[in-house]
Amino acid sequence: METIINELKNAQNVRSNLSKLRQLVRDSKEKELSLEELDHNNWMLPFLKSEDAKTRKNAALLLGELECENAKTALWEAYQREQTLFVKRAYLNALSHLDVEELVPELKEELSSLMTGEVLPENQKHVNEQVRELRKILIQYEGITHHTFSARNQTCEVLLLCNREQKGAIIHTITDGRAKLHPLGILVETSQLSAVMQSRLYRELVFPIHAGGLLPADAKSAAQKLWNSDMYELLERLHKESGDFYFRIECKSPMTLEERSAFSKKLSSELERLSAGKMINSTSDYEIELRLIATKDGSFYPCMKLYTMKNKRFAYRKNAIAASIHPSTAALIAELARPYLKENAQIMDPFCGVGTMLIERDLCVPAREIYATDIFGEAIEKGRENARLAGEKINFIHRDFFDFKHEYPFDEIITNMPLRGKKTKEETDQFYADFFTKLPEILAKDAVIILYTNEIGFVKKQLRIHRNFCLLQEYCMQKKNEFYLMIIGTK
Repeated sequence: METIINELKNAQNVRSNLSKLRQLVRDSKEKELSLEELDHNNWMLPFLKSEDAKTRKNAALLLGELECENAKTALWEAYQREQTLFVKRAYLNALSHLDVEELVPELKEELSSLMTGEVLPENQKHVNEQVRELRKILIQYEGITHHTFSARNQTCEVLLLCNREQKGAIIHTITDGRAKLHPLGILVETSQLSAVMQSRLYRELVFPIHAGGLLPADAKSAAQKLWNSDMYELLERLHKESGDFYFRIECKSPMTLEERSAFSKKLSSELERLSAGKMINSTSDYEIELRLIATKDGSFYPCMKLYTMKNKRFAYRKNAIAASIHPSTAALIAELARPYLKENAQIMDPFCGVGTMLIERDLCVPAREIYATDIFGEAIEKGRENARLAGEKINFIHRDFFDFKHEYPFDEIITNMPLRGKKTKEETDQFYADFFTKLPEILAKDAVIILYTNEIGFVKKQLRIHRNFCLLQEYCMQKKNEFYLMIIGTK
């Protein structure tokens, strides 16, 4: 460190030494020492006027990383006179580490100039980088405009993203509006949005963007279609406050991560430019997610997810584990099984996880007494907290189901069967055999068994073996992964 600083003071190997020094100061102790050395003298500032562009860039970045407050005037002046575009971002990045509140009016003016000025295509990337750095600084001092969602007395069109195999069953539960099937879910036109939102059977609610058709795979053209769509008008109509909207792009596509990132970045920058800053890209503090869902031909269906909407359907689901079922899937299972559920029944989940299946079942049709077992102690503890938050009384027991005994028989078993994981086919076959052998020990006469499983073959094998059970209903839940809901009765 000392050698590098001495050489820099003597203007020796400046470019390489600045780079080395930046690497060294990433260590917190070195940074402290460097700051003590650099903060009390201005010997680095002349490097901002070097003839070498990379030297100017590294000097600026280093001054920012070291939080050299005495450098902010020099950095701002260097930015203003800089002619090499790829260097200009470095000055702004450095300023973002410093207290530049007195510069805010000038920074705002610069941002406005960049947003409205003519830019050559080959320079657009560098200008976009400057815009992002300027916004980052201004947010520190001015924050962002937060919006309040309000759809009162308004007719809205929403798309419910839900289980695609059971859209027909879900649509019949929607009574507050005109609903129709859509390739991605269920499209609902309603003046009672709050009522539609309360349904537990959809996974996500998004707002379709009407852009005169699908968006092309070309980012610039896609941004143009988005800005010419009803997107911004809809955002203004559904929120009480005016002001800029902060957004992120979520691209659902088979493109590689690198390709998606490049596409999203280019589209975001172009949308910012076209909107003159009314739409602002942000990776963290955003309220809007622009969801682009790829079609088979590579074009995109555009929609919006609004984080300004408060949806507390599954607020109880504080805890989850890797194998946890999504609450909307559990709710759908309960709804499909509703004709077979009895009020005031005594029910149990032998492989309960964090209790989601039991909670959603009881919310669908209230039970009398609820038991839950699992061999995973952490899941049991998490399940107890989830149940408490849901206002549900569930008896969680940390025990292997196959060792479980109970004084009174159960009217119903409802469970998400464990995934095969590392088990062999033979081991899984034996697991299902043991499960069906165990059931008569704990089930009442005329009991019902509700199984969510991707091992339908093993279930049907046991039904052939155990003639005291009969298949009442079967639903395909995920065709691709072969998940089924099987409702089984006892004879």
